[in-house]
Amino acid sequence: MNGPPELDPVIHAQARLRVTATLATLHHGDRITFPRLQDILQMTAGNLSVHLRKLEEAGYVEIVKTHHGRTPTTLVGLTRRGRFAFEEYTLAVRALLDPAQTEEKP
Repeated sequence: MNGPPELDPVIHAQARLRVTATLATLHHGDRITFPRLQDILQMTAGNLSVHLRKLEEAGYVEIVKTHHGRTPTTLVGLTRRGRFAFEEYTLAVRALLDPAQTEEKP
């Protein structure tokens, strides 16, 4: 029998879990503006930036700085790797909550 599933420490921090879960609701390849994400999560710009940087370093999010007209715009999206990591994370949480579902069947 294997031990309990590992929870990804990058995603497991509460703020990063909220960020990742929110970004996972977007369609693959879609992005959200930094202010909109900040508004949805009710996080300060500094706090959100710190957690996005950690997720970006792990390759889980992509941050694109661009301009919309003359206005600088920061767009945030989940990478393919980030989406996979989040799916694995949710499977691990489900396995912890209901170990009978992950036991091998005869």
